[in-house]
Amino acid sequence: MRSFFFFFSSAFRIYDHLKNLVGRVMAKWSLSNLLYKSGYRYTFFGASSQNQTDFELRKSKLVTHSNMRIELLPALTDNYMYLLIDDETNEAAIVDPVQPQKVVDAVKKHGVKLTTVLTTHHHWDHAGGNEKLVKMVSGLKVYGADSRIGALTQKVSHLSTFQIGSLHVKCLFTPCHTTGHICYYVTKPSGSEQPAVFTGDTLFVAGCGKFFEGTAEEMYKALIDILGHLPPETRVYCGHEYTINNLKFARHVEPHNEAIMRKLAWAKETYNSGEPTIPSTIAEEFTYNPFMRVREKSVQQHAKTDDPIAAMGVIRKAKDNFKVPKD
Repeated sequence: MRSFFFFFSSAFRIYDHLKNLVGRVMAKWSLSNLLYKSGYRYTFFGASSQNQTDFELRKSKLVTHSNMRIELLPALTDNYMYLLIDDETNEAAIVDPVQPQKVVDAVKKHGVKLTTVLTTHHHWDHAGGNEKLVKMVSGLKVYGADSRIGALTQKVSHLSTFQIGSLHVKCLFTPCHTTGHICYYVTKPSGSEQPAVFTGDTLFVAGCGKFFEGTAEEMYKALIDILGHLPPETRVYCGHEYTINNLKFARHVEPHNEAIMRKLAWAKETYNSGEPTIPSTIAEEFTYNPFMRVREKSVQQHAKTDDPIAAMGVIRKAKDNFKVPKD
């Protein structure tokens, strides 16, 4: 009998290892990844060359703060890169530069000096352009928390700080989507600057990233204990344009939440005009993001648990299996 259980447990461990290995290989060699690496990007209209300079489906957007500017640069199918400009020194940083040529073009357009790369995590659609960009622009500092990040020069950890010109950057360690995920919180010391946080695939507008390498407890800590304690007016710049689908799931979780209905109507109108639905604010996320509302009774009732961490796990699993309605 003991030999049977030993055989069964060994077979299960081998199966689990193979399943994880296949998952990593499939992610690395997905269609969109192969298209990108071969010089193509995948849009709603199919594959097209990254060198294409004609009509872009999604528009860029410039957000002006008191002492800094942030240009949203659409990339791939639904990613965003962010060019962060310090107006006082004309120094700039780029967040997750997956399409380096587009970054270089934006830097030239604004006439700024690019000195820094901020990498939120190692996934190819965020860090895949690092190695090419450091060859195109000499002397770049590449920040990140994961040794899997290409061209990494400055490894950071939770609460590490540094400057981009006169702007102060604080690193917030938010493992779950990946074990080395970092969010970058940017402020202007001794100023009235509205803060900004670049959240990669941890926090989206009305959603959060999949738990590829973490747990519900880790995501709860990331969203509630870390990001949720930032100033309410902090602007949230996330890694993907997932807003409409996220809000449709939020509506499924809380069908009587008027904040969700208003935001969804706005997001549809905004997206249909080609405009980004980013940024949001931390205060806004607490009104319509189900993953930041796991302490609310309405979300817990949907999850059938009064434990907010358990609710986080339940609604993440539900989101993973959610069939997005067409309306």
